[in-house]
Amino acid sequence: MKHTTWGTLLFCVGLLVTLSFSAFSQQQQIGVFEGSTDIGQVRKPGSATYKPSTQQYEVAGSGYNIWFDKDEFHYLWKRMSGDFILYTRAKFVGEGVDPHRKVGWMVRSNLEGNSPHINAVVHGDGLTSLQYREAKGDSTKEIRADLTGADVIQLERKGTTYTMRVAKFGEPFVTEEVRHLNLGDEVYVGLFVGSHNEDVLERGVFQDVRITVPAPDDLVQYRQYLGSNLEILDVNTGDREIIYTSPKSLQAPNWTPDGKTLIYNSDGLIYTFDLATREPKRLNTGKVTNNNNDHALSFDGKMLGLSSGVEELGGSIIYTVPVTGGTPKQITPRGPSYLHSWSPDGKTLTYTAERNGEWDIYTIPAKGGKEKNLTNAKGLDDGSEYTPDGKYIYFNSNRNGPMQIWRMKADGSEQEAVTNGDFHDWFPHISPDGKSIVFLSFLKEEVEPGDHPFYKHVYLRMMPVSGGEPKVIAYVYGGQGSINTPSWSPDSKKVAFISNSAPVEAQAK
Repeated sequence: MKHTTWGTLLFCVGLLVTLSFSAFSQQQQIGVFEGSTDIGQVRKPGSATYKPSTQQYEVAGSGYNIWFDKDEFHYLWKRMSGDFILYTRAKFVGEGVDPHRKVGWMVRSNLEGNSPHINAVVHGDGLTSLQYREAKGDSTKEIRADLTGADVIQLERKGTTYTMRVAKFGEPFVTEEVRHLNLGDEVYVGLFVGSHNEDVLERGVFQDVRITVPAPDDLVQYRQYLGSNLEILDVNTGDREIIYTSPKSLQAPNWTPDGKTLIYNSDGLIYTFDLATREPKRLNTGKVTNNNNDHALSFDGKMLGLSSGVEELGGSIIYTVPVTGGTPKQITPRGPSYLHSWSPDGKTLTYTAERNGEWDIYTIPAKGGKEKNLTNAKGLDDGSEYTPDGKYIYFNSNRNGPMQIWRMKADGSEQEAVTNGDFHDWFPHISPDGKSIVFLSFLKEEVEPGDHPFYKHVYLRMMPVSGGEPKVIAYVYGGQGSINTPSWSPDSKKVAFISNSAPVEAQAK
């Protein structure tokens, strides 16, 4: 038996420490991800960083390719089980070397170079595709999207079905799908960059990264709820920021005219959210504690209108209360009545009510009095909101089949549709400067025209008040409660909204 010298022993210990440190460093938490790893035998080591101030990730990767029977690239990953939805906006850094450099989302069975996997990928030349390897060492297959040059990438798993949704920001998704791909229950999910050149490092930047656990098929709407992300969206750039996460259902943020506070409902209660401290605080609404997501601030920010369930009065009843809290005053004599907006002068409320089997738009004096019916078409009229000049009321209606955004004069005359029915459009919100409208759009294949459920793939879209083609400004997993009531910032640059997910590690802040 050979004797081990002290030099040899120290060398071995040092080697073990180095290897252990290397393994640890690759599995350090980076934002919401567990580790950052080179896959395959890359020549140039990759890296991944996270910037909390912008909530952006940057990944650098080399490698010959992600193709054939093996892969080489850099991977920023976390382990997950069950169903999930992965979303980001991605772009390359610089012009690059090879037109087939790659950036996107990937799901892998393991971290070996020949692992079964699927990825939603955008190439340097704009090719956008869904690539997958069904078994270890198999050749990679590809489904090319009709779209090229996508910068919005989403990859969803539901059982053994994987769906890629991609878009050029501002446009609706283009979808491709692979079924019966079994990668195992626990998988690695993450962001990746590959250079398609063994001697080159390429870089990609990922923003608005969201990892969502969707609602199970047996979730009972209005009885069971997912957690919530309170988000702020820049309507011009589409940049999103998660400012608060809760395991509870938060709904319908309003933005106070001083720009300092959001107001939302949760578990029947009303909360204020201080944007400086980023802390919620319960607002006193007396005995009115069954509040839903149809609440709205007066234009001067002094009063808050509430909609709260009162079974003995027929359902939701409208109340008003000072924005500082207090004892609410009942306004509508009976329900169901769901508030949506105040008139700019603070004298009138507009709301949706069911009377004699029909859902229509009504107004009522803010101090109480006789209600006035403004619409009487067959179908559902909902989501009414005054323009800042008080001349018009916008609302949504499915009187022509699909749910569309409509407008009418404040007295109910000259009712006309302003969206074309490509989607089911709900809850128009007019910017404080009176120039733009933001609204929620459900996909026709997911939702009936008279329904606006929780936990669906939805868009926030924006269009000029003067008319024109709506632009997608956010791709959201949400729906009911996301943006039911006015939520513009007072400078007309941002909106607040809610996105949803079942429990997953908190999104990085």
